[in-house]
Amino acid sequence: MRWSLKNLIQVVAILAIALTFLTSTTVAYQVHKQTLIHSTLETNYAYVQKLTSTTDTYLREILNTLEVNAEVVLSLLDDPSSQTQMNALAERIRTETSTFDSVAVASTEGVILGASSPSLELLGGKLTSIGAMQAIKEKRKIISHPYVGIEGEPIIFISVPLFENGEYKGFLGGAIYLDQPNILEKLLGNHYYENGSYVYVVDYAGKLIYHQEKERLKEDVSSNPVVQKLITGESGHKQLINTEGMPMLAGYAYVPIAEWGIVVQRPLDISVAPAKEMVLEMALKSLPLLLLSFFLVRYLSRKIALPLQKLAYYTENSVESDQKEKMEAISDWYYEAKQLKGAMVHSLDYFKNEMNYFIHQSTIDPLTKLTNRRMMDSYMKQWVDDGTPFALIIFDIDKFKRVNDRYGHAVGDEVLIYLADWMQRTVRKQDICCRYGGEEFVILLPKSDKVTAYLTAERLREKMEDTVSPCGEVITISSGVAAYPLHANHPARLIELADQSLYEAKRTGRNKTIVVSDEPRQK
Repeated sequence: MRWSLKNLIQVVAILAIALTFLTSTTVAYQVHKQTLIHSTLETNYAYVQKLTSTTDTYLREILNTLEVNAEVVLSLLDDPSSQTQMNALAERIRTETSTFDSVAVASTEGVILGASSPSLELLGGKLTSIGAMQAIKEKRKIISHPYVGIEGEPIIFISVPLFENGEYKGFLGGAIYLDQPNILEKLLGNHYYENGSYVYVVDYAGKLIYHQEKERLKEDVSSNPVVQKLITGESGHKQLINTEGMPMLAGYAYVPIAEWGIVVQRPLDISVAPAKEMVLEMALKSLPLLLLSFFLVRYLSRKIALPLQKLAYYTENSVESDQKEKMEAISDWYYEAKQLKGAMVHSLDYFKNEMNYFIHQSTIDPLTKLTNRRMMDSYMKQWVDDGTPFALIIFDIDKFKRVNDRYGHAVGDEVLIYLADWMQRTVRKQDICCRYGGEEFVILLPKSDKVTAYLTAERLREKMEDTVSPCGEVITISSGVAAYPLHANHPARLIELADQSLYEAKRTGRNKTIVVSDEPRQK
């Protein structure tokens, strides 16, 4: 059985529409997916840095609290009747800090001189735990590595030495039971993510000391790629497969004071779920046009097939004298072919516009509507490949953190948008304004030298110092200027040099523009 021309046209046209739709949705999905992965990694890293800073600060405050109370303990050591006072002091430390499960004062031999509840029955006994022995041996303030207590419970011991006139008198310390509600749970338990995201903490050897699943405490997860980096004191973010075989997006940071590592991670499939939802939404919104295209194909296929059927018929019967005029009348075949082409072009244009929209969204900064860093790198690479000279201005807002702290991030965002608007008003039509990251911006000036860039930077700087920003105050900017190929032959090096000039401007007083020195020139 041979296919008819009408059916062949319908099949080919429908396949073309379907492949176009699949291509556009696949590309859009992949672009959106990569954007979500990058955004999640950056967010997790920023959040884990915040958690690390909070944990470090809290541990230092605990040590400081113990040191302050150590002075009180020293005043009671030589008083035989002061045991009740030392017990009360230990209990006060335990209850007021809400950190320790028990607090004790011990002599140089580890004999308990004072204790909080529930350890009062141990008074006069001798501490032989790893944490106590470490405190006596090292005679300094310590945060012990996790160890197993008498009853098998995991413990961390925090202590400070007692020195009087240079003579070691013992220590004041507290124990934290990791299998009970503790400070790590207090600091890290209220994690702001949902949908499978969580925080965990490992010690110097890669063993879990905090996890939302308490039964995993003391589990060795040192084979995890992120934990391996934490063991060496590194911080960063990474896409990985965890020890349970699940793809994750993790941010991790090292806590030097305790030799801990904190990890914030989120399952990959949950992170990229919005990309799948976007594809489904595209499909639903495209359905009416897809249906319209299908009916157009059926109609146009008949219009194409009918003239060719007539042509075949007339050719077969061309011996008749009146067939010539009838064959000449088939000239409308080209018109119908043009109509079919128009319908297909209409469908292709629709899907191309959809794809271009999502590609465009991936090349701009969503807040300021400026060119994003990825597109900025692409422009510079293209100009370097073409040998096109250009200049670069990199600048940021002076003391922007103070704006965020004082007026909030919403006002901080308005200030960034305000600066972006003045950037576009100040530059030439061919110049490209980019958001480099945070409060840092870049202006690319194609076919320009360092003088043009310097004058542009100064116009913008002067405008900023003469104009009140959305926060109600004048903001100032500091800038660094570099030019290709005068200062460097590689974009990364050019940015590095301009960045150095920016920070030189910061260091020497802010609110100024500094051009990279022409000598020495480095490639």
